[in-house]
Amino acid sequence: MSELSRSGVVAVKWSVVSTLGRFVLQLGAQIVLARTLGPEVFGTFAIGMVVLTFATFFSGFGFSWSLLQRTTLCDEDVRFAWTWQLVIGLVTTIAVYLLAPALAAYFREPRAQMVIEWLSLACLLSAAAAPATYLLQRDLNFRAAGLIQVGSYLVGYVMVGIPMAVMGWGAASLVAAWLVQALAVLVASYALKPHAVRPLFWYVGARSAVGTGRAVFLTNIVNWMLNNLDRIVIGRLLNVQALGLYNVAYNLATTPNNLLLGALQPAFLAAGARLQTERERLARAYLGMLATIFVLILPVFVFLALVSTDLVHLLYGSKWSDAGPVLGILFISMPAYVIWGLSTPVLWNTGRKYYEFALQLPILLAGAVAFYAFAGQGIQAAAGVAGLVLLLRAVVVGTTAFRVLRLKAIELLPDVARGLLLSGLCALGAESGKAMVQGYQFALLSLMASTLMAVSLPALLVVIRPQILGAQSTTMLIRFFPGLASLLHKNSLPLQRGPLADPVSEPRL
Repeated sequence: MSELSRSGVVAVKWSVVSTLGRFVLQLGAQIVLARTLGPEVFGTFAIGMVVLTFATFFSGFGFSWSLLQRTTLCDEDVRFAWTWQLVIGLVTTIAVYLLAPALAAYFREPRAQMVIEWLSLACLLSAAAAPATYLLQRDLNFRAAGLIQVGSYLVGYVMVGIPMAVMGWGAASLVAAWLVQALAVLVASYALKPHAVRPLFWYVGARSAVGTGRAVFLTNIVNWMLNNLDRIVIGRLLNVQALGLYNVAYNLATTPNNLLLGALQPAFLAAGARLQTERERLARAYLGMLATIFVLILPVFVFLALVSTDLVHLLYGSKWSDAGPVLGILFISMPAYVIWGLSTPVLWNTGRKYYEFALQLPILLAGAVAFYAFAGQGIQAAAGVAGLVLLLRAVVVGTTAFRVLRLKAIELLPDVARGLLLSGLCALGAESGKAMVQGYQFALLSLMASTLMAVSLPALLVVIRPQILGAQSTTMLIRFFPGLASLLHKNSLPLQRGPLADPVSEPRL
């Protein structure tokens, strides 16, 4: 195994572990906060988050992203990125603060003004932390990056947000938690990856950095609009309670999605940046990841979609029950989001940095029309449009990545069929489990029976016929979980090689 391959595997493992840790913390904290604060408070905070995520793209402008993309790096590159991140971050903070009254008026929610004003500080904090964060990713030091993410969330939400919520601070508790978390990321990332901070406004390589920053900025704006159009329209056409219900469902649906993308995308992007001239290895890694999504991830989301109502009742309580159907719709569309998220690094690592922006513009226009046409009918209609938009993004960007890497769709079809078969078994098991205990009207019992049956049927098939997983998914599992090799010894398919782990030989199981 090459040094880069070994580093890639270690990076992904640490990224998975840290992201899983944050997932557990985030889920626990969000349950406590949702039960304590209720839908209206979460809806008010959601308005602030919509504004903040948009403003963050301005405050960053992608300067630090160029540090990750460059094949070689010098102090001038870092100083230039740091200088302009800070300047634009400060300007954005002031602009958001001044626009807070108008933005609150647009959403017809006066309580959102305070939230927006305080969250404007996060623009500056995030901009200042970006260079060190991307330098850690460039080094494939996902152990440090992961510990920062877990530790900052612990400090912000568990140590500050939850106590303030319990004491009755309302939306201010969520604002304080976010700001403390952002400050902790800034301090910890710079402490672990100190860099030059002497201002530098221009240098020889500035034009290239600005070009990359422009591409990142345009892409982020389109992505932000695609990811937030639903909440913008719901907040405007419906009310803050509907927005709170939808936002909690969306956050819960994307939590496992963020777990996957947070673990795989940064490592794939960083490793892929070093493989820009080795397209065949990049293609093998991409194909292996897509196969794994269809075979192993799709069945999980199908199961989660079917138990979404029980999940909402169990986690958040009866006052959040209207979020159940929304959660189910969003869960079923999350595999498309993961495919999109793992396809975009292919475009960036093959010199097509403007493709993601250009390809999604027509989807943005169609999505805007659809949201304004259907979101007024309720949050379930909005979720349906959001799911279709995610599917379109995955198809368009994924198809382009296939063409760039000279892959053929037929190579993936067997794994798609495997994933659909396993998903069908999960669905059959989940519905059977619910039917067995439906007379008891107890969410926990229904969820336990569904889980047991949904896991048992696919697991039984894998034990009887391990080949059902396919060579790509089996290889990915064994690379990151070597202990599974003995359990899959009946699989006669050869292991596939890829850039994240390139074994010396190709043993057959």
